[in-house]
Amino acid sequence: MSIQLSFGARVRKSPFFEASVESGLAAASVYNHMYMPTSYGDPDAEYDRLINGVAVWDVAVERQVAVKGPDAIKLAKYLTPRNLDGLAIGQGKYVPICKHDGSIINDPVLLQIADNEVWFSIADSDLYLWVSAIAGALGMDVEVFEPDVSPLAVQGPKATSVVSNLFGEWVKELKYFEFCEASLDGIPLIVSKSGWSKQGGYELYLRDGTRGYDLWKRVFEAGKDDDIGPGTPNYIERLESGLISFGADTDAKTNPFELGMDRFVDLNQENDFVGKDALIHLKGNGIDRKFTGFFLDGPRQSKPNEHRLRLLQSGNVVGYVSACGYSPRFGKNIGVGMISLEALRSRDPISMQDTEKIRHVEAVSLPFNWGGQITSRTAL
Repeated sequence: MSIQLSFGARVRKSPFFEASVESGLAAASVYNHMYMPTSYGDPDAEYDRLINGVAVWDVAVERQVAVKGPDAIKLAKYLTPRNLDGLAIGQGKYVPICKHDGSIINDPVLLQIADNEVWFSIADSDLYLWVSAIAGALGMDVEVFEPDVSPLAVQGPKATSVVSNLFGEWVKELKYFEFCEASLDGIPLIVSKSGWSKQGGYELYLRDGTRGYDLWKRVFEAGKDDDIGPGTPNYIERLESGLISFGADTDAKTNPFELGMDRFVDLNQENDFVGKDALIHLKGNGIDRKFTGFFLDGPRQSKPNEHRLRLLQSGNVVGYVSACGYSPRFGKNIGVGMISLEALRSRDPISMQDTEKIRHVEAVSLPFNWGGQITSRTAL
């Protein structure tokens, strides 16, 4: 199927859009009301670049929701079940955001920019509306707005070489999710050791949308000796690494405990937060399904699934595979998705209903184990 994506003023282009087109952009999707690059035409090369080299991703779709004012930290603490006591400037935090019923509605990274300002670097949902509504309802003394900030990711084992060429050796001292303000040829930035892969890398938060083309070109110039090239948040690597994709892996009822986010939910903290009572109830009752990895038999799955695929056991639907594909590192088809704990405890076989065939499924713990010892569903 070949469908053309129409461009127009309603959906926003990123500051890197022109440069990404020049670099061979072949496909895009819409994420957070923006065009998000999804392919440069050679998936194998893009995967190899991320695993073995260095790739540049236009991830400006990770839009920022800024909260600024005397009550900024107070509001941030109320928005997430993660305990933010001790939050410091220069240290990012992964913070699930829940509704009052405990279901998760976003999983951003929070950056404290100043004593009275934080940013939420968001996944694909209108968190700006939620934050604005909560702030207004509680009479918080804050301004909620979207700053002129656009992340550009540099990912892969050679990312440190490229970013240190740009900014200096100090970037090597950053710990994961740490960040620092910087300038490059007059381009204002925040440099963060972060990114949606487990291959290592940085995100450069551009703070002037008129300089996107300039930044893209400077990054490519710095990486020319490392065979730098364009890429996108990589579908196969995220499966291999067991990374959660909000909206793809989650549904309207998904709660943090089903996603294995227990360490980010502090039910004993003194701070109140949205969904606290519901999450206490959910924790007390326990979950009946969980986000899990899968091995899938059959021929190589050559392209991503376009919709969720049902998991069946003894004729009953017991969950879904939200994403699956062929893993070069495993040499087999893998996937992630939700499955009932009852199905995991059963010894009856599990299958996945693909569009053209039925595949047998083995459920395994996440993250996938690369050492040859695979955790089977009996230990989940």
